[in-house]
Order: sequence, then C-alpha cells, then structure tokens
Amino acid sequence: MRLYSRNQVIGIVLVAISLTSLGVVAAQKFAPNGFSAFVGHKAAARAETLPSDEGSALPEDSSFALQTNAPQAVLVSDPTTGYTQDEAQNISVYSNTNEAVVNITTETVGVNWFLEPVPQEGGSGSGSIIDTRGYVVTNRHVIADAVKIYVSLSDGSQYEGKIIGIDAENDIAVLKFDPPANMALKTIPFGDSSSLKVGQKVLAIGNPFGLERTLTTGIVSALGRPIKTETGTIIKDMIQTDTAINPGNSGGPLLDTQGRMIGINTMIYSTSGSSAGIGFSIPVNTAKRVVSELIQYGKVRRGSIDAELFQLNSSIATYARLSTDKGLLVSRVQKGSNAEKAGIKGGTDGVRYGSSRNSTVIYLGGDVITSIGGVATDTLADYYSALESRKPGETVEVTVLRGKQQISLKLTLSEREN
Repeated sequence: MRLYSRNQVIGIVLVAISLTSLGVVAAQKFAPNGFSAFVGHKAAARAETLPSDEGSALPEDSSFALQTNAPQAVLVSDPTTGYTQDEAQNISVYSNTNEAVVNITTETVGVNWFLEPVPQEGGSGSGSIIDTRGYVVTNRHVIADAVKIYVSLSDGSQYEGKIIGIDAENDIAVLKFDPPANMALKTIPFGDSSSLKVGQKVLAIGNPFGLERTLTTGIVSALGRPIKTETGTIIKDMIQTDTAINPGNSGGPLLDTQGRMIGINTMIYSTSGSSAGIGFSIPVNTAKRVVSELIQYGKVRRGSIDAELFQLNSSIATYARLSTDKGLLVSRVQKGSNAEKAGIKGGTDGVRYGSSRNSTVIYLGGDVITSIGGVATDTLADYYSALESRKPGETVEVTVLRGKQQISLKLTLSEREN
C-alpha cells in the first residue's frame, strides 16, 4: 500500500478540481441546441457526439427537464376581481340559483315502548323551487312515509308543505308551500337534458349532511344509464356524474353552467354511504313531463295493456315446453279489453305455481309478449319501463311469441290504474 504525504494529497485534490472544471467548460461549449450543461465526462462526451437534428433528445442518465415550446394551460383571471373564468362561472351560478334551493325535512310516526304512535324525526333532502307560487320538485324517497313535511328557505324561514303528486316510477315528487303574499320567490329554470355531452361541466347545489346550500362541481360522466331503484323500478336515461352527491343532496338540482336545471340529483353508488364519485340524476326532460302531469292531475297518466301478465322463468318455461324462458306470459285476457281487440291470446290450462302458502294460479298456452314498441320485455320491470312515457290512447306495436312463431300486433293503450 502506497502512502501519501499531506502536501501530495492536497495537490491531488487541486488537480481533480481543475479537471472537473475543464470538463464542464467543454460540455457548455459543445452542447447542441440549448442544452446548457451535462455534468460529468460521460455526459459531455455524449453531447459532443449528438447530431445537430437530435438536440432535443435528453440523455437517459440526465436529470434535466426538456425545454419545449408546447402551449401551456393558462388560467385567465379577471383583473378587476382576481377570479379565474371558471371561478367566476361557479360564483355566478351559485349566486343566481342558491336561494331557489330548499331544505326539506320530514316528520314520521314511530311507536314507543307502550306501542303508542309518536311523532319522530324523519329524513331530509333538498328541492328546487320551480314556480313562484311555491311549487317544489324533489325526490319521492325524500318524503317517503312522511306525515308532515317542512320546507326551509335560504332566509331561514320554514313552511309546511303538502304533497301535490308522487311518481314512484321516476322517484319524483311535487310539493307546494304557501309563501307570504309579499314574498318574491326565486326559481330555477328548466334546461334541456337531450343535448348533454359526456365531459360537460355540471354543478350541484343541495344540503348534504344538513349543511345548507352546498355547491359541488364536476362533469357528466356518462349518459343513458338505466338504474334500478330500491322499489325495483327502472329509471331510464339517468345522468351519471362525478359531482359529489351525498346524503341530503337528494332532490336538489344538477345545473349547467348557465344555471339551468338539467337533472334532479337522486342517488349515489357507494360502499361507504358517502359520495364515491358516481352519482345519478334524473334527466330534466323526464322531470318536465312528470311534473306537468303531477301538477295537472296529481298523478302521471300512463298507458297499459289489459291482461294478466306473468314473468317467465326457466321452471315455467320447461314445464310449459316453451321455446324461451324470457318474456311475459299472457295468463288471462279480459273480455272486450284492448288486448283482446289487438288479438293477444290468453292461456287456457290453469296450473298452481309457487309454495302452498303463496301459490297462485296461472294459465298456460297463451302468448308470450317479448317486446313493446321495440323495447324488449324480458321482465315486468321492462314492461313498466317500456310504457313509462306512453299515454292512454297511444297505439304501440306489441311482439308476441305464439308457439314458435313471432307475431306483431297493433294495440291501443288503456289508462293504467295506479
């Protein structure tokens, strides 16, 4: 092992520093197209050998960032307010609409230890004032089982509301409260949900967790979602959004950037009970049709087929030797009904189906309805969905399976009994 004196060590260090300095100078001199420095001899050598048209290539062992002329996102702000365009938009929508969003609380009836009925606190949600006379649209499930309904306004005042009409199939309810004669209510205008695009910005205002008039923003994540509700009905064409919709937001408005209602916030998909980034809203075009009829008739008038229908399954299909196990078996057809006039055939062979306590008699040998108006009817839920927007007196095409033959029939709908 060779030993060095103190002076020799100092000399070696000085020489090393000098050589390093020369390497950096060489790299700066020969680096192409604006690469200012490659530290170390290996980097300097690579810089010298790069062709002139490859000056934008970054060596694999370099930690320097590329310098590009790609356009950068710039947030433009209003010099008079200091808000960005997006912030100003959010502020404007909230300012113009928040006073038209109400908090809805309910009172239900419970039973005490002595089995006596007692009032108790129910659920809560949101709603939108849609008419200066005090009409409010919300979700049906917000006021479910309520014996009393209270509508709270942005100024803190509270009024008792009454139910004008309920549509369980779309989870929509219309309420009314009576404001003082001198009160000018703010309302939220209806927009158009048919022109929505995935990626479009949307905003939601509601009362999540009892925190009044909370604004959240997001985008339309998907369109045309068929969603099954807790009651088993299917709401068609639901709007999916990543806007935060938490408990208490139900019934509140989903808004576009112009402050127009384009949906009614209804439910979330969550494993924890809080917002999980997937919310669903009833499209406002559905709400417009439903709300109009609820105010006018107190119910939604829908078409119906006057026949006893039974949903097929594999057991029935096997027993009846049917060629399909999906569809609606026509068990009985009422005499003089629209089904009989259209030529739909009912069954003739009565059999008992189900357990002894819950059995029912169905008649085999009749037609199997496979579609209505071009919509497949594999289940009873499909049947109600196919006729959800159909009115009494409207003529629809009904496709039935008779034996192994498919037949198309024209049928004029009657009014469904709610």
